[in-house]
Amino acid sequence: MQCSTSSTDDIDVGKGTKTVEVLRVFNNNVVLAKDGKSEVILTGRGLGFQAKPGQRIDESKVVRRFVPSDGRDPDHMAELLADIPPEIIRLVAEAMTRIGMGAQVERRPALVMALADHLTGAIRRINKGVNVEYPLQAEVQSLYAREYEQAEKLVAILNTYLGGILPEGEVSAFAMHLVNAGFTTGDLSRTYKITGVIQQMLKVIEQSYGVKLDQHSVNVGRFITHLRYLFVRISQNKQLDREPQPIINSIKETYSDAMRCADKIAAVAALRLDAHLTEDEVAYLALHISRVTMDAVEDGVSA
Repeated sequence: MQCSTSSTDDIDVGKGTKTVEVLRVFNNNVVLAKDGKSEVILTGRGLGFQAKPGQRIDESKVVRRFVPSDGRDPDHMAELLADIPPEIIRLVAEAMTRIGMGAQVERRPALVMALADHLTGAIRRINKGVNVEYPLQAEVQSLYAREYEQAEKLVAILNTYLGGILPEGEVSAFAMHLVNAGFTTGDLSRTYKITGVIQQMLKVIEQSYGVKLDQHSVNVGRFITHLRYLFVRISQNKQLDREPQPIINSIKETYSDAMRCADKIAAVAALRLDAHLTEDEVAYLALHISRVTMDAVEDGVSA
């Protein structure tokens, strides 16, 4: 996995200085170091062998450099990296590159680490004969079609390396890690929660309009994408709130039924996510609701 000089993910990759010193050794290949005022995670074959705190780093041995960001604890991230066999990281990076995700390998090392960590655990469980059932498989396949397709390809390629040991259920788990990367959070449980919230919001629309939504339709797909970006804005405290009031008023008047439904969805967000949606966000939800329900009515699909 090559290093880049910047990243928008939970771990950024950055350049070092000539005054890098060891802070903590995790194993022969992973150390926590101080680079100027920053704490960085360094990897390289033999980098940590007989290394001591305060010792200068031999830059010629550094293969990858990870800079924890967004308040991530460097010790925790280094411990995670130290527990992943280097060959697993290589397999995941190669598989991602083969399916056209080479850019993510460069820009999102934390995603590579998350997938490699999951794969390491999956192999251990399989070797012990432990079977894991992942929740929401049907929902994941329906709501996150692009990530699910990517995960199918990843598992297929990894199985060519691993002798076909990964079961079909791992596709859902890999897909959720890919989805999770889009939410810029390391907590996969939140992504599972978000998946349930999306399903609940779609159900609110169906019950409000008495229709059955086609989750594979273009407009429903766009609505789900809108929700995913909405959740990111909520997590970053960057909700939309600058639309001119006449535009908001026009949406309210033109799409009154959709606005009432959007208010219900806003109530779900408040209850499940502890987030009060702005007037702008509710109005844009109404626009999407109008589109997806029009599809359902025009197609003659009723509940």
